[in-house]
Amino acid sequence: MTTQELVASGLQLPVMEAFYTIQGEGRFTGTPAYFIRLGGCDVGCVWCDVKESWEAGKWPILAIEEIVEEAVKYPGRLVVITGGEPLMYDLDPLTRLLKENGFTTNIETSGAHPFSGDFDWVCFSPKKFKKPHPSIYSEADELKVVIFHQSDFKFAEEHAALVNKSCELRLQPEWSKAEKFTSEIINYVKNHPTWNISLQTHKFMDIP
Repeated sequence: MTTQELVASGLQLPVMEAFYTIQGEGRFTGTPAYFIRLGGCDVGCVWCDVKESWEAGKWPILAIEEIVEEAVKYPGRLVVITGGEPLMYDLDPLTRLLKENGFTTNIETSGAHPFSGDFDWVCFSPKKFKKPHPSIYSEADELKVVIFHQSDFKFAEEHAALVNKSCELRLQPEWSKAEKFTSEIINYVKNHPTWNISLQTHKFMDIP
């Protein structure tokens, strides 16, 4: 198969970076985790802090065996697949191989593409810039909405109405707007207790 065909089949993927760190957000905050950041994104968040990930062609195409070979070098067995937008790719082969090697698999996604992969935890963070694909709602274990504008509270509730009742609901202040919105988020969660607060603790603690 050509490289293009291998990428389309999920047997090779563009990897911007992969690193072992501490998960800073959401349900698994504080947990050692190996992050696999795939290159390529067509969502275009104006406040994205990894805009260099958007262009898939900038990054090396790696066989999934190479990706997993690097992951097993570290003692933690939680892996987080992120991006970019990871669901641009078929993640079935990669997650299957990770699980064969004893990993718990998490994904962080905007849900903008059809769902794929075998994941133990799905963090769905919808964005206004591209409508989520309907397949994400039944898969989401965690709905994490970034608050960048006042209208994002209404946006959060619209998506909360579509996920499973067991899905955990979190509001997270966008880093550059935290001073403006943190107090509003606190008050909102106090008045709407189905929601919790997610913070980017890795930024507070300067964890790469």
